[in-house]
Amino acid sequence: MSRIPQNLQAVHAAIAQAAQAASRHPDSIQLLAVSKTFGADAVLEAIHAGQAAFGENYLQEALDKMAAVAAALLPERLPSPEWHFIGPIQSNKTRPIAEHFDWVHTVEREKIASRLSGQRPQQLAPLNICLQVNISGEASKSGVAPADVAALAQAVAAMPRLRLRGLMAIPEPTADFELQRQSFRRLRQLFESLNAQGCTLDTLSMGMSADMAAAVAEGATIVRVGSAIFGQRNYEK
Repeated sequence: MSRIPQNLQAVHAAIAQAAQAASRHPDSIQLLAVSKTFGADAVLEAIHAGQAAFGENYLQEALDKMAAVAAALLPERLPSPEWHFIGPIQSNKTRPIAEHFDWVHTVEREKIASRLSGQRPQQLAPLNICLQVNISGEASKSGVAPADVAALAQAVAAMPRLRLRGLMAIPEPTADFELQRQSFRRLRQLFESLNAQGCTLDTLSMGMSADMAAAVAEGATIVRVGSAIFGQRNYEK
């Protein structure tokens, strides 16, 4: 027996608790359910429990899942969920991402943004973009350096068929709440600085299961939660 509906309730309760502690309204924080490695059945169960937005890291797995979910929802006349691409982007994968997703959180290079812009179909709404920032300066992490964010933001904001929405980061993991907050604070300060320079950003995609409360305290508008909703992942499937 799946616990996805109960898990979703628990995650929403945790978001509400974190919001209350930060004197924020829970409705100002969107839950993105990270469904990578889980099948269409798990996504459909979450949809029926009220979840509306899903994050995917692996393109081919995501495309297969999206098609299966769309086919299952058709007879029920339920709206399609919002699909967010949150994995690394290779140049040869931009076209299907531009054609099938509503959001992309992991733009770190102008070349990738330019390809997404050129390949976004005219009949679709502009693709919502977050710039991924390497906020902790880790050599192993993707993301644009904080010093280079403003130039990339300016370039992406000018591209047709894209809508620059905000910033995303995956800070260096730590169990220390104050250290978690420091990383997220740096991202928020970057976000505020860009808005002061004339960008109209509204999205801070930051915080996962282990550091969500710290992210909410520092202004997260999207938190990305997977295993707390769907259970432990099996990467060997």
